[in-house]
Amino acid sequence: MADTWKIYGIRHAVNTARTRGQNFILDAQPDAPLVLDFYSWLLTCGDRHIVVDTGMDPAKAAKHGHSHLLSPVTGLAALGVEAAKAECVILTHAHYDHLGFLDAFPAARFHMQAEEMAYVTGPYMEKPWFRRAYEPDEIARLVSLLHDGRLTLHGREAQIADGVTVHWVGGHCAGQEVVRVRTARGWVVLASDALHYYEEYERGIPFAVVYSSAQMIDAHDVIRALADSDDHVLPAHDPRIADLYPVAEESGLQEVFRLDVAPVSRNAG
Repeated sequence: MADTWKIYGIRHAVNTARTRGQNFILDAQPDAPLVLDFYSWLLTCGDRHIVVDTGMDPAKAAKHGHSHLLSPVTGLAALGVEAAKAECVILTHAHYDHLGFLDAFPAARFHMQAEEMAYVTGPYMEKPWFRRAYEPDEIARLVSLLHDGRLTLHGREAQIADGVTVHWVGGHCAGQEVVRVRTARGWVVLASDALHYYEEYERGIPFAVVYSSAQMIDAHDVIRALADSDDHVLPAHDPRIADLYPVAEESGLQEVFRLDVAPVSRNAG
C-alpha cells in the first residue's frame, strides 16, 4: 500500500502592516492592507518525519518588519518531533524566512535545489534587487553544511521519500521548488513561495519579490498539473490558510494547522 502523509503548517510570524502594493506589481489599490503570514511545515507518515523549511530567526523578523509568533522548533515539539533528532529537512529556497533555525537540526540531512545554491553564491547577488531576501550568514551556513556533507543539492526533480517529491519552478528565486505530497485525500502541492497568496493563482499574476515573472506565472501551470485539484494547493503566506484549515488540536497550539485534510468551502458563510 502506498504511503500517505499528514501535513502540518506552523505559523511562526505575521506582518499585519503589509500592503497590496508591496505584494503585487501595479496593483489597483497599492495602499490597501494585505496581511502576510509565515509558515514552515511538517510531513508525517507513521514514525517518519520530514521538515519543510525552518522558519525565521526572530532578530531577522524584526529587522524586516515582521512579528515573530512562535519558534518552529516549539511547533514541532508540540507535534511530538524533536528538532535535534530530525533526520530530513527540505529547503524550498534560501530566503531568510525559510532558513532561520538551521542549527536547531544538528542530525538532519538538508535537501535543496542545486540551482538555488548556484544563484545565492553567484553574480546575481551583486545586485541589491536579487539579494534583498537573503542573509549572508545563512548562505554561509549552507556552504558549511555542504562541506560537512549534510546538504544534498538535487536536480530539478527529486524523490525525498515514497509519496514526497520536489519540483523546480523558479520564478520567485532561481531555485524555487514546490513539494508534492501524497495524502489520504490525494496529491497535495505545498507551493511554498511559488505562491504567496491564492490570489496569484486565481488571477494569474506574479508576486512582487521576483527573479523571473515568466517563470512565476508558468509555475501556476506546473502546480495545477501536480495537484489533484485547486483545493489541493497550499500557498506559503496567505492568511486564508488559517481560515480554510483546522487548528491541529493534537498540538495544543493555535498557530499549528492540519493541512492535508479538505479545506472548508471558500464560499461558506
